Amino acid sequence: MDDLIPGFLDRITMRWQAINATGTIPQAVLDRFAYSAPKDFLPEIPASDLEVAIRRARDFLLGIQKPDGHWVGELEADTTLTSDYILLMHFLAASGGEVDAEQQRKAANYILSKQLPEGGWNLYANGPNEVSTSVKAYFALRLAGCSKDEPFMQKARECILGLGGIMECNAFMKIYLSIFRQLDPKWAPATPVEIMLLPTVFPFSIYEMSYWSRCIVVPLAIVQARNYNVDVGFNINELYVKPRETSKDSIDWERPALTWYNFFINIDHLFKRYQRRPVRFIREIAVKKAARWILSRQEKSAGLGAIWPGIINTIFALKALGYPNDHPEIKRQLREVQLLKIEEQDSLRMQPCMSPVWDTGWATIALHDSGLPMNDPRFVKAGRWLLGKEVRNYGDWRIKNPNVEPSGWYFEYACEWFPDTDDSAVVLMALQRIALVAGVGKEAALLRGTKWLLGMQCGDGGWGAFDKDNNRRFLNHIPFADFGAILDPSTSDVTGRCLDWFGRVGFDVNHRAVARAVAFLKKEQEKDGSWFGRWGNNYIYGTWSALSGLASVGEDMEKDYVKRAAAWLKSVQLPGGGWGERCTSYHDPSFKGKGPATPSQTAWAIMGLLAAGEAECPEVERGINYLINIQKNDGSWDEGEWNATGFPRFFYLEYHLYRNYFPLMAMSRYRNLRRK
Repeated sequence: MDDLIPGFLDRITMRWQAINATGTIPQAVLDRFAYSAPKDFLPEIPASDLEVAIRRARDFLLGIQKPDGHWVGELEADTTLTSDYILLMHFLAASGGEVDAEQQRKAANYILSKQLPEGGWNLYANGPNEVSTSVKAYFALRLAGCSKDEPFMQKARECILGLGGIMECNAFMKIYLSIFRQLDPKWAPATPVEIMLLPTVFPFSIYEMSYWSRCIVVPLAIVQARNYNVDVGFNINELYVKPRETSKDSIDWERPALTWYNFFINIDHLFKRYQRRPVRFIREIAVKKAARWILSRQEKSAGLGAIWPGIINTIFALKALGYPNDHPEIKRQLREVQLLKIEEQDSLRMQPCMSPVWDTGWATIALHDSGLPMNDPRFVKAGRWLLGKEVRNYGDWRIKNPNVEPSGWYFEYACEWFPDTDDSAVVLMALQRIALVAGVGKEAALLRGTKWLLGMQCGDGGWGAFDKDNNRRFLNHIPFADFGAILDPSTSDVTGRCLDWFGRVGFDVNHRAVARAVAFLKKEQEKDGSWFGRWGNNYIYGTWSALSGLASVGEDMEKDYVKRAAAWLKSVQLPGGGWGERCTSYHDPSFKGKGPATPSQTAWAIMGLLAAGEAECPEVERGINYLINIQKNDGSWDEGEWNATGFPRFFYLEYHLYRNYFPLMAMSRYRNLRRK
């Protein structure tokens, strides 16, 4: 086997040419993508509490499958997005649009329902008051007609002032406030549109930023270049600690003087001066290039980047470019806004995006682990749906990876410009488990996806999510990047996921790419044995992801660093048998592995221990019992804590389906590994 694996992808071009010439895939290649159960996979055991729990969870998950075969759960975020929805209506009303009073009322109701006892709003469930979220909620409520003299508004104002007021808001909130004339533009970080003219190889090119940063920054650069703003007829000067006219930006130089932070502050000051007197012809060239960039990336995409800030910022940019409210491009963005809305009887909330590809991949894996046959018609539907989401066009990833054939999968319903490695690895693992009839292209897609994933490996041996070698860390000091996530570097959780796939098609620790990835994971491991989780909350997620990948590629799970990881997972188990970790650990690592138990995090910890060879340990058994005991009668679970992150310390998420497919997966894998 070892002699076949290294040569497998070394000879991939030759084999791919053979496929293109004959229309068939050689059997040796097909064999790599055939699913085989673990050697100790057991047939279904007699009915028991565990078996009943698995069947109920499986029935629940199958019951919420969409008619075309996919799954999608709510992607919950904080009130910022719903506040944005109110801001958007008033932004468009300033140029002839109308505010939907009923929609505004429902959105305001939702925002008020999330106000904390202290008066502010938080970034995640059970989290503390946060100034930017609170300022935006307050401003949205004022726009919705709430008087600043209302008791709940007075309490909000007191909380915001206690947090430092408007001037303590993050960079993008300051830019939004300047667009609505609530903050002087000189205090909002500059986003010069001229960056569009920099060569792609330049250290400050937009392609050195993460995909989501590009989708946020490029539209806002157009808005600032046009100095576009709207008058909403009032101000929120009451949120300034000092009078607005005497307020000063909280961003200041640090010591020592020679730092990237100070360098970019100086650059920001220069750009702000330039903004007042730009070189007109250069600016117009840059604006036109930025507009083309935005419009081209609307194709085969649910809005710019298929994410809320990209969509809403695009509307702002199009208005700054002079587009009327009824222009097809603006109406196109507004349709995407409506699709992200969740409206109930008396409230309305917005999602940041939707996660159908991600949810479908994981749901498929969980159901297969539970024992659903590979040729089940519901699997076949899911497989065909996933195949239809493969990317077959070049996107921004090509800038640093020009010689790889397009493939990969994205997160949302449509986002062809920005496939990601995490989704791609999950979809590949899901498709491998589905028996599709010959001729539908499954094997070819698996081969293309594998090649694409290998091509996306970064120079440090790990994988980022959307881009290759997107790791110029000095860019995190740019003033408009104060959310700390302007980059998309290699992460342990995504690297573990990619290894999980490669191990399933025969790659082991002797393969060059795998060896580099394993070395990366060893380097990234924390002293206590855990791994940081960039996209899931947090160290529990990262540790599970890394251990799963290592086990898949045949790493010796008796090694000390693996045992330390397993020991850490055991050490943070709660007395009731579950595991939990609040988003607080992103702000303060001393909270790692600490928080109320949740179904999803308990499942991750169990699967991490199973991967580490700890199937027989008492911690796993207690975790399984916890999942069984808290399962609802309909086979689902409740989860009162949030389980994921968009941007650590800035934006968090609750995937509503995590609480269902991950526990099913954990219980099924435990059952499959258990010996009678």
